[in-house]
Amino acid sequence: MKIVLKWLLLTLLSLGFVQAAQQPDKFTLQTIDGKTLHVQGLKNGLLFKELKGKVVFLEFWGTHCPPCLMSIPHYIDLNKKYKDKMAMVAIEVQATPPEALKAFVKAKGINYNVVAHQGALDFVAYITQRTGWEGSIPYLIILDPEGGFVTGQVGLLSEKALAGVIEQLHKMEKSKNAKAPTTPAKEENTTR
Repeated sequence: MKIVLKWLLLTLLSLGFVQAAQQPDKFTLQTIDGKTLHVQGLKNGLLFKELKGKVVFLEFWGTHCPPCLMSIPHYIDLNKKYKDKMAMVAIEVQATPPEALKAFVKAKGINYNVVAHQGALDFVAYITQRTGWEGSIPYLIILDPEGGFVTGQVGLLSEKALAGVIEQLHKMEKSKNAKAPTTPAKEENTTR
């Protein structure tokens, strides 16, 4: 009986049916140009350590996805215009080989962080589990400057809409961090 139970447990483990009690919530992503991004899962978001203080657009996309291809120029422009306020992280999920992905990025003039699918499998699974994402692309997650989840969107968004999100989130962050106005000390009336 013990042999049968051991065999069953080993079979289940090898098939991936037994999961750890707790999903990992820390990830290291390597961009195709060699940058390292450290990601920490938060209760209601994701914190990209190297991008803290910026609005983060996290997009899951593919090189053979027409709406994904249409969004590339928007992200290039936004990355130029808002480089101090936003950061783009694009995870390619159609398993384009890394060398072909690098050539694609160069040909398109992509100026933002791109991660190959092969190096992000655990992270993609984590996002799927946390958000219920079913694999439709492009899939965009927007995070505020503190890593808080703002929204998730399947499909293409206009550059104007995305710019509005960046501006609005930074206004909110600025007003949240603004100091309360100081009032001058009350002068005593010395004349009697």
